[in-house]
Amino acid sequence: MIDRSRLPGKTQPGKLLVRTAGACDFDAEHLLEVFAGQRQRFVAVLQRFGPDDWAAPTRCADWSAHDVVRHLCDATGFAAAVGSDDRTLDVTAGFDPRVMPGRWLAATAGESPGATLRRLVATTQELLAAARDRVTQDRRFNVHLPYGPMDWTVLLHCFWDSWIHERDVLLARGMEHPTDSDATGYATAYGVFIAAAVAAMFGAQVREKLSLAGDGGGVFEVNSSDGITLTATQMRTAGPPAAQVADALAGRTDIAAVLNDLPASSRAALSPLADFFNTPVEQDRA
Repeated sequence: MIDRSRLPGKTQPGKLLVRTAGACDFDAEHLLEVFAGQRQRFVAVLQRFGPDDWAAPTRCADWSAHDVVRHLCDATGFAAAVGSDDRTLDVTAGFDPRVMPGRWLAATAGESPGATLRRLVATTQELLAAARDRVTQDRRFNVHLPYGPMDWTVLLHCFWDSWIHERDVLLARGMEHPTDSDATGYATAYGVFIAAAVAAMFGAQVREKLSLAGDGGGVFEVNSSDGITLTATQMRTAGPPAAQVADALAGRTDIAAVLNDLPASSRAALSPLADFFNTPVEQDRA
């Protein structure tokens, strides 16, 4: 379970606060520990992969396992080098999360799985070292994410991407996902947050309170009336499993099936992110 008694600032013990309008409130050092553990577990699995495993399909329709891991190398490298003027992930600057990552993969099209795995380890070490330095120095600057500017400490975006893509590789192979409550809780919280943020980009208002069960579960409250605010309180409660909800909000499974106890209006409010990822785009030849 996430030890949110360690969280600083205005939130009460046991809560996580993420928002676009104002400072977020969570233990960045703890998140980095969770991120490091997630990557270590995934690397350990990948070290046992053979050629067929690397070439196998994933939950990303056009990507093999090797493609997904190369993408994680790209994303981790960007996160390690990010600065206040970096607009790599800025939608207003032309970034499209359905198209651009595939173009980035062209640069490493001939890379061997062994080289990719070494690059994943190296870029992860670079990101963790850079982030820990920023935390120690108490640095504050905004980075541009697809839904707008946020304080750089929202490494939750990079962690969520990594956790979801790890599942894309492993679950498609019928393998167990070696996660834990902390990792699932962080990933689910950010999944709810970014689902509301994308909905707001399309003009929808979201105000929902989700009770989710299982590892990483609890009460997740999101409100987009004044920016996007997500408060997560980890506790034992009934409801759909948190990991399955994180998958559904990211478009990996059917939201209606996972959140079938919610009113149709609530499911629709949380669907734009999944719909966006599953909407075909016209691929140009640039």
